[in-house]
Amino acid sequence: MKKYIFMMVAALGLASCSEDYLENTPNDAISTTTAFATTENVALAVNGISKMMTTQYLGVQGMNGEGTMKNWYNNFNGNDTQKCNQTGWSSLWNNLASYKTSQTSTYSVYPWYYYYKLIGNANTVIARAQEAAGPQEEKDFYQAQALVYRAYSYLQLLSMYSTRWCDSNNGSANGVILRLEETDPSNDLDKGLSTMAECYGQIYADLDQAISLFQGSGMTRDGFYLPDLSVAYAVYARAALYREDWANADKYAALARNGYSLMSVSDYKAGFSEENNEWIWGVYEAEDQTLYYYSYFAYIGSNASASVCRNYPVAISKELIDQIPVTDVRRDLYLVPESDEEFATMNAAGRATKGAMFNRAKANGYLYSTSYVYGYQQYKFRVAFLPGGGSFHLFRAAEMYYIQAEADCHLGNDAEAQTLLYEVTKQYDDSLETITETGDALLEKVKLYRRFDLFGEGFDWSDCKRWKKDIVRKKLNVADGLASEGSFHSTFAITIPADDDSRWIWAIPKKETDYNHAFDLKE
Repeated sequence: MKKYIFMMVAALGLASCSEDYLENTPNDAISTTTAFATTENVALAVNGISKMMTTQYLGVQGMNGEGTMKNWYNNFNGNDTQKCNQTGWSSLWNNLASYKTSQTSTYSVYPWYYYYKLIGNANTVIARAQEAAGPQEEKDFYQAQALVYRAYSYLQLLSMYSTRWCDSNNGSANGVILRLEETDPSNDLDKGLSTMAECYGQIYADLDQAISLFQGSGMTRDGFYLPDLSVAYAVYARAALYREDWANADKYAALARNGYSLMSVSDYKAGFSEENNEWIWGVYEAEDQTLYYYSYFAYIGSNASASVCRNYPVAISKELIDQIPVTDVRRDLYLVPESDEEFATMNAAGRATKGAMFNRAKANGYLYSTSYVYGYQQYKFRVAFLPGGGSFHLFRAAEMYYIQAEADCHLGNDAEAQTLLYEVTKQYDDSLETITETGDALLEKVKLYRRFDLFGEGFDWSDCKRWKKDIVRKKLNVADGLASEGSFHSTFAITIPADDDSRWIWAIPKKETDYNHAFDLKE
């Protein structure tokens, strides 16, 4: 196991670089001390962590860093997103318990492997940055960036491998393993689980230190794909939201979105594959560094040439979009049937091969030439370059509005929550005059618009989990026309109870529990 962990979190290979990103070389090619001798080298190491977020892992098609976490672990297995007719993957998209509880399944192993790989590399930067030769402000800035990577990775692990905060007995439930030191093969790597409270405490501590270092350094990042002060605030806001720490969620969300503007209508409709003024942090993919058919957009982009998108497009649920007014221009990014006659052109799986809806889809320019047409398919995500390439965001300002609004609802600040929801909705719906709901009705409206606005951005499953909300997918009944309750293929039309832990908590991999002798699963 020591060899396994060391390989997983091995020091960044450090000897050469290609453009902005560090390339890996054999671990014994250069000593860690030499590799981190200067702040210039430390900067390359931080860039290397960024590159790891868009890299293929485990030799598995589609396991591509953050894109996989968004699609496979949040979008396609959630309540509002359908991978149309891709029934061969139904076990995963339906959150089959055997996948979640299996300690040897690649799907339970991957997030653990990937995020501890990020953590291990971040730990090396954190440990070495202050020893490098160079200006103090650079040492502080790069150390702060690594602290953000570590905090973000632990937050992601907690969301998958731990229970909800509301079910954690005030944080005393199992969290994950806090590995905070630079890994060396001679070190004893046996380490048990920390509590959820301890894990969130470490996330907060990392972000507090990062914020202080960022503020003191006075430096700015080189690109949207690297952390800075606003990113530290954004990760803090999301962590506080998941921890149900409403005051801090409200505080840090406001700080994070400061200086970022909501997307214009044209920006919102531009495909979500190129940076704009709303993106706080994201993942960069250049055309000369693409993962081709393994890329994030190769699985979700409506105009991707990959067969997994052409044949199985991504669609929004009818139940969700039917609750959004037709005056909201964001609805234009979905193929919503407009009449019973259009509904009747679909088969039982939702595919249309003729008729007005089919013609409308083929004419809008958002599809690849040979793409299939399905009712309710999305055009929100489109590739920047074929077959499935493009950059994508991890945090944007709108999410911060919804975090603030949700926190304010829990804090009893209805007026503030109404204002925030109005601002983020009015941008795309000129007919909106005011938000009048209060109390629980206001909270539900905030959740509704969060689901719609952030559709496909990697929140579907995790939001259902933290809200303790059953996943209820309703079947498409073509004969019912627009009165059909749902739009899901019958294979995906399932209910997943919120209290069934076997469907909401991923198993910690066997390679960890078998060989980490300090590991102790608490009852």
